[in-house]
Amino acid sequence: MFVDEVILDVKAGNGGDGCMAFRREKYVEMGGPFGGNGGKGSDIIFEADEGLNTLLDLRLRKHIKGKKGANGEGKGKHGKNSDDIIVKVPVGTVVTDEETGFIVADLTKHKEQAVIAKGGRGGRGNIAFATRANPAPSYAENGEPGEERRVKVELKLLADVGLVGMPSVGKSTFISKVSASRPKIAAYHFTTLRPNLGVVMTKDHRSFVIADLPGLIKGASLGEGLGDRFLKHIERTRVLAHIVDMSGFEGRDPYEDYVTINQELEAFNNQILKKPQIVIANKMDMPGAKENLKQFKEKMGDVPVYEMSGLTGEGIDVILLKLADLLDSIAKEPLYQPERFESHVLYKFKEEKPFTINHEGNVWVIRGEQVEKLLRMTRFTSDEAAIRFANKLRKMGVDDELRERGAKEGDTICILDYEFEYKE
Repeated sequence: MFVDEVILDVKAGNGGDGCMAFRREKYVEMGGPFGGNGGKGSDIIFEADEGLNTLLDLRLRKHIKGKKGANGEGKGKHGKNSDDIIVKVPVGTVVTDEETGFIVADLTKHKEQAVIAKGGRGGRGNIAFATRANPAPSYAENGEPGEERRVKVELKLLADVGLVGMPSVGKSTFISKVSASRPKIAAYHFTTLRPNLGVVMTKDHRSFVIADLPGLIKGASLGEGLGDRFLKHIERTRVLAHIVDMSGFEGRDPYEDYVTINQELEAFNNQILKKPQIVIANKMDMPGAKENLKQFKEKMGDVPVYEMSGLTGEGIDVILLKLADLLDSIAKEPLYQPERFESHVLYKFKEEKPFTINHEGNVWVIRGEQVEKLLRMTRFTSDEAAIRFANKLRKMGVDDELRERGAKEGDTICILDYEFEYKE
């Protein structure tokens, strides 16, 4: 089964908890803190594998969860980092964050890796908090939560040339003639139900990859026929080979077919029509093809049209050489511009506060990634830990914001599932 799009929930591993311990040995007075740090949680990493050509395995998984790092221990022992989770995907896989719409990864090379969700760092043990002012802290951190996100995983095939055209114009026959690909060929529409790739070798020993895409019809960009499901695979191609049935065997006008397909490509993504395109007049061995070609060329103006017979193979070598020449003159460019990627996006600005406060009923609700992370990493097992948490909130400006908003002594403050009492 060919699967080229999957929605996944990924959750990286949480960091291990830090340990709170004290050194207690005979004849060792005032041993001090002795708790080690927790280990890092596992990252979720996607790795491109040229041996794969479908996302079927991911469709069956749906959820990918990392492992928690090991907890710290006494005697200053740090917890072990968890092994990263490596997920194999086909070359040409694009990962997009569903919430933000930004590209997380575009894997175009064999063995190329990308971290999709980062594991949480280990919580610090009480050794790490020892200072001159507080040489024996009685608190430690919980591990940092691992990154959690929903992503869309798409396979966009890596091909140099994309074959486009109406159903039954001879795309599958063409790729079977020029490569070792053996797609299904039959005398009915939509025989091709999945893209087929083939490696082509020209007479002068130049090679490139060609993709046979399922046939399009009028309204494909709106979901007609097989819809626009496979149009995404054209986006990576550098050259389009538009095959037209010049015989008019099914009563269609070749020029109208040509215009219709280009309209559907433009409706899907107007950048596609900016790619170099050659027009191939197929089935020239059929009766009436010569007359139709003459009328077709008159309407096409100066656009060159290459004649071919998929049945006999006549004209194929000339077309392959022309495609190779075009590819030699076109530089390979990335599919996405840098601003689409997460690493080039500035999420936080100095003017933005790391939290929001809302008065909901009789409760003040505080939300924000930094505040929620601080809460999850705080272990409320001692007064020192609670005081540290309160001081950090104060430094963030939470107390000042609550005071300005009209919070009063004794009001309930809610962060996630925890409730606190507000005090001046």
